[in-house]
Amino acid sequence: MCGIFGAYSDEKNVAKRLYYGLFALQHRGQEGAGIATTDGKNIYYHKDLGLVAEVFNNKILQNLIGFMGIGHVRYSTTGGKRVENCQPFIVKSSFGYIAIAHNGDIVNSEELRKELEKRGHIFISSTDSEVIAQLLVRELIKTDDKIEAVKNTLDMLVGSYSLLIMFNDSLIAARDPYGFKPLCLGRDEDFIYISSEDCALTTLDADFIRDIKPGEILEIKDGEINSYKFKESDFNDYFDINVPIIYRGATTCMFEYVYFSRPDSTIDGISVYKVRKKIGKTLAREKPASADIVSPVPDSGITFALGYAEESKIPYYEGLIKNRYVGRSFILPSQNERELAVRLKLSPVKSVLKDKSIVLVDDSIVRGTTSKRIIEIVRKAGAKEVHFRIGSPKIISPCYYGIDMSRKSELIAVDKSEEEIAKIIGADSVGYISLEGLIKAIGRKDLCLACLTGKYPTKIDFEKVIIREN
Repeated sequence: MCGIFGAYSDEKNVAKRLYYGLFALQHRGQEGAGIATTDGKNIYYHKDLGLVAEVFNNKILQNLIGFMGIGHVRYSTTGGKRVENCQPFIVKSSFGYIAIAHNGDIVNSEELRKELEKRGHIFISSTDSEVIAQLLVRELIKTDDKIEAVKNTLDMLVGSYSLLIMFNDSLIAARDPYGFKPLCLGRDEDFIYISSEDCALTTLDADFIRDIKPGEILEIKDGEINSYKFKESDFNDYFDINVPIIYRGATTCMFEYVYFSRPDSTIDGISVYKVRKKIGKTLAREKPASADIVSPVPDSGITFALGYAEESKIPYYEGLIKNRYVGRSFILPSQNERELAVRLKLSPVKSVLKDKSIVLVDDSIVRGTTSKRIIEIVRKAGAKEVHFRIGSPKIISPCYYGIDMSRKSELIAVDKSEEEIAKIIGADSVGYISLEGLIKAIGRKDLCLACLTGKYPTKIDFEKVIIREN
């Protein structure tokens, strides 16, 4: 789910601002980080595997000279964990060097890559982000209009993307026609910002201006911001649940509200915190349980659990304490790492859990192995009963738009009832929020729900996608 951040100033260096912006977006990716800047003549960049604070120091930031720049924190879906796949990508074009940072997943990237290789293009990474960069270089050869070249490039892409593209004289931002991934515009007295989430703007004490619209390109040049529409999405009959539409013209990933975004962010005008609180309350009504306490799986389960406790009138306690120096286990690249991270990350409060019946609230169950480990921790601490409550419906289909749950065989809920899942993960009961309950809690109908329904908003050649994943 990666995080991207851009900054522009008429006079001041942007490197420190980019660093702080990426730091605020660290929850979106923990495998690698990178920054590229320009002084109008040259592009300076640094990227590596690791967290933002591990990749950068003062000396490195001082060498990233320039009034404009882009940054990226990486969570891998397409492309493995190696430094070559870290972003931004730097490529040479007829306009000089350009830098590209991408959040999302391009469904037809393998097809596009093969076509480019036939034409003589050489790739140094295995990511779809480099495919975008190579396509843009090819289009820039055909026209001296950068916006036209960007439009032509985006027209070839199927899938999800929020993009930052930096030339020596301008910064371009784009959001795919479906609006899968969030992207917003902000500013203060000295800087203009583009960010995956507005929580990064808050960190920098900047004003939120607006969300970038699905199918929109923004160009920042000479202190001016210009907007261009490049494509309308074709939703056909994708939306079929009769609830009010807040933001027509997008299909933003529901996981942004359930898990990925920080709770202090606002996505397309809707508060993530308020959504999670409503999800918890809805869950308490739909899946009640007789218990002594409600406890979250931190951090993502906290707001759900608060809502559940408030609605059910069952006391809220912190039964699990998180080690703040361990990252998010869901976005770690391998199952072994995820399982180890659970044991390192969560420590039970035995005095809270011992001899208690507990409603344990989490955001989702994907493979089930992490949930099983968490319940084992709670059981060993002396819990009498564990009723697992989940803030998303059953995940039954692979995601092809940027979440690492790509094989149906990995998904525990594909062919199992709640009772069967409870038995596998060691819970006394399992309860999921309903699809209708989730949509109403979020307050918008125009969401990507493909992993919950198996209904995809874009065309997907499943045979080619499966080959790409293997």
